[in-house]
Amino acid sequence: MIMEENKNGTQEQPEQKKKKKSDVILTIALVVAIAVFCYAAYNLYHIYTEYRKGTNEYNSIEEMAVTERDPDSTEVAGPDAQPKPPIDVDFEKLKSINDDVIGWIYVDALPDISYPIVQGKDNQTYLHQTYEKNYNFAGTIFVDYENGRDFNDCNTLVYGHNMKNGSMFGHLKKFTEDEKLYNNDRYFWILTPDKNYRYEIISAYTTGVNSDTYTLFKGPGEEFEEYLKKIKSYSDIKTEDTELTIKDKIVTLSTCTGNESTRFVVQGKRVNAEDDGSGENAGSANSDAASVDSVTVQEG
Repeated sequence: MIMEENKNGTQEQPEQKKKKKSDVILTIALVVAIAVFCYAAYNLYHIYTEYRKGTNEYNSIEEMAVTERDPDSTEVAGPDAQPKPPIDVDFEKLKSINDDVIGWIYVDALPDISYPIVQGKDNQTYLHQTYEKNYNFAGTIFVDYENGRDFNDCNTLVYGHNMKNGSMFGHLKKFTEDEKLYNNDRYFWILTPDKNYRYEIISAYTTGVNSDTYTLFKGPGEEFEEYLKKIKSYSDIKTEDTELTIKDKIVTLSTCTGNESTRFVVQGKRVNAEDDGSGENAGSANSDAASVDSVTVQEG
């Protein structure tokens, strides 16, 4: 049998040498595995911390600025009475923190979707910046910077992240996962400093990031009329046969899907404005213009 000498001058068998090499390899593998585990644990902790910070911040804002109405006060008393939102929002308090605020969204079937809405100078500012302007992946619910601030455009685009813990617009997809949600309550609200708008959901579907869903219109016309027909046909759920006209105001709620090339959207038609007829805001330049030209934009 061939023997080999080690550094101490003693001889060792090849099997012993192989065992030492194997031990070294196992040790290295163990160290690498521990390092990978620690890195993964750190990332999970970081993600959890981010989620918790974002959730805590928005809970605090809601506690400060939002008051639930007595359910009896929101009931419709007569045939001509207009429904009232289930919450009141103190916009003066909200503006004291961030004057980019332009509204508050509340989804009747998904009351966890209750957040301030802002509009920045571009579509990047609030992607990962909270309402209090802290960095957080949750960001803030925001309106496309090319829209008017008053929700009077033909199509107003509202963006929010699809967070894994269900926060922000993370629960929007439930409208296609469980159609009972839509059947039980197909409305959402956008409250503003001047008026409270109620929207009926007319469509919910997955679409491409560059699809015509994200078209902004300078004014009503044939192009907008065709758009209304398209979005109704796109829906992944059966919705009421609600009449759509070029006078309608659409809000498009958009969130990511986990696929970089697609988005999930819920679209609603404005059906009433609380205190309608008492001096509604003038429409934005986009919605009042006579031109029917359009520009296609995508989520930032």
